[in-house]
Amino acid sequence: MSSSQFSEADLTLSSDEDIKYPEQVWYTLAAFLFVIGCFQWGLFLHSKFARRGHHEFDEETTITNGVHQKISLRRLPLAVINFYRVVAFRWTLEIGQSYTLNMAEVFVTVAYIVLLLIYAFINTTSVEGQKLDIYWSNRIAMLASSQFPIVTALGTKNNLVSLVTGISYDKLNYIHRMTAKTCFMLLWVHGAGNIVSNPFFKERLSEPWLRAGVTAMVAFSILIIVSLHPVRSNMYEVFFYVHFLGVLIFLVGGYYHTRGADGSYWIWPSFVFWALDRFIRAVRLVVFNHSYFGFKSGTGTMDAATELLSENVVRLRLCRPPHFHWSPGQTAYLIMPSVSTLPFEAHPFTIASFDSSLLSTASAEDQSSAEVTGSSVPFWKELVFLVNVQGGFTKKLKEVAVKKETIKVFVDGPYGPSPDLGSYDTSVLVAGGSGVSYTLPVFLNIIERVRKGKSSCTRVVFIWSIRGAEYVQWIEEALINAVQLAPPSLAVSIRIFITASSSREDHSSISSSTEKKSNPEHMVVRKNSLSLSFLSLRGVKTENRRADLDALLKEEVNVTSGRMSVGVCGSQGIARAVRHALRFPVSGPSSILSGGPSVTLHVESFGYA
Repeated sequence: MSSSQFSEADLTLSSDEDIKYPEQVWYTLAAFLFVIGCFQWGLFLHSKFARRGHHEFDEETTITNGVHQKISLRRLPLAVINFYRVVAFRWTLEIGQSYTLNMAEVFVTVAYIVLLLIYAFINTTSVEGQKLDIYWSNRIAMLASSQFPIVTALGTKNNLVSLVTGISYDKLNYIHRMTAKTCFMLLWVHGAGNIVSNPFFKERLSEPWLRAGVTAMVAFSILIIVSLHPVRSNMYEVFFYVHFLGVLIFLVGGYYHTRGADGSYWIWPSFVFWALDRFIRAVRLVVFNHSYFGFKSGTGTMDAATELLSENVVRLRLCRPPHFHWSPGQTAYLIMPSVSTLPFEAHPFTIASFDSSLLSTASAEDQSSAEVTGSSVPFWKELVFLVNVQGGFTKKLKEVAVKKETIKVFVDGPYGPSPDLGSYDTSVLVAGGSGVSYTLPVFLNIIERVRKGKSSCTRVVFIWSIRGAEYVQWIEEALINAVQLAPPSLAVSIRIFITASSSREDHSSISSSTEKKSNPEHMVVRKNSLSLSFLSLRGVKTENRRADLDALLKEEVNVTSGRMSVGVCGSQGIARAVRHALRFPVSGPSSILSGGPSVTLHVESFGYA
């Protein structure tokens, strides 16, 4: 039945439902976000204020040879929480070698799609009971347009959803992509439904509102294609440009297409959210880079020195202005007009250095020593970034680093959460290659907080998988200083795994070599690219093999009690191996009830588990 055959009652009912159903969807989403927010903030407050006594051994529990014995029902709530963590975040749907969805993401995806489809297809008959194709077709468009504000908000760096739920913008990015693709699907159903049910569709293409809708859908289709994971990961610059222009064309076209209907009032908030985010980012950019904008005498305070550390890693070092502060694990967006294609093209990188007055003061002698050897000093008084070279922008940056040129950099940040590990008894940090940008500052922060008496951590394990022994020199000075500053109450274990076949040599048979720098009195004795001062540190062990993460993590779980945190930043293979190792029965209810540790997993860019 066409729209011209609607009765007055049908039109009234349709208009009411086009308004009522999108609002009901929003009430459902708001309730869901409220529950998630309460849960997330509850966990945060529990982590902040949990008494140490709750994480000691139960009086009914003992450990014999690393085996937890006797079941304590007092630990049942903790067992339930760990059961939820394992099922929601460590059970995964693995698609190929490079794409992983945890069960929480799968659940949210299915629930969201089902919610919209239910409201799209219920009550799609006339008052006489006749099926109306155009009825659900138009309602689907209203439902999709009602989601534009939240889709836009989830794609911004400063958004209300992060504030309510306590989940950072980068962890919400999957939800942004998923909701956008769901709306894309609904809008194509809307378009196809109108083409099939309206015999005069072609004749009406000359009307401006319909042209605007078609233009919007073409832009949206192109945007979805370039947003696919293979395209986005391999051609980020193309995605960046198309995303910016495509979203603008789509929203403007969608607004004019729905201006005569009730859908336009759902679209204009998207412009507000986008503009607000850009305004906040512009203000932060001026504040953190004010010397470039004439607010302070002197220029170049954020100039960056470039250095090619290996074939695929570039180090950026910026002299940090005193007003810029960050926390371990946070990221910053870097704008390098002389390197990027567009002058204000921003790229995110994890800050690899640590904002610490304690460590920098205590290691003054080591800093003067490292100035002679040419290492990265002072590592925690600078903004340091380790950039993994791929293509496009990073390839251009590599060309600059080969010449060791200094470039102008604008910094937008910091962004993202910083893991609060103060209440954990054991912390295990796992990294692969440049993923050490995340784990190193977290490692340094643990040591400093234990020194200050602000952390109950008694053991920290630093695991790093690298291709060659020479990679250790990137952070060697920082590790040496940190281990020397670690108090006796903190057991420090540093495990370096060298995977390249060229590096697989027996350390015992390698002759020592001496490197002399500008000062002939200062010598750095190295063994297989590792300094003897590093190799002689307590708790340091290097191995020429791939890390058996399953065995390493299970070993730590068996000797740990109380609370245990595991943080990982590396390839998909490393993240998957860690998730698999911390599933049942290692972190299962039986282990918790028997006195085993409560294990929290944080996978960088994927979320808490």
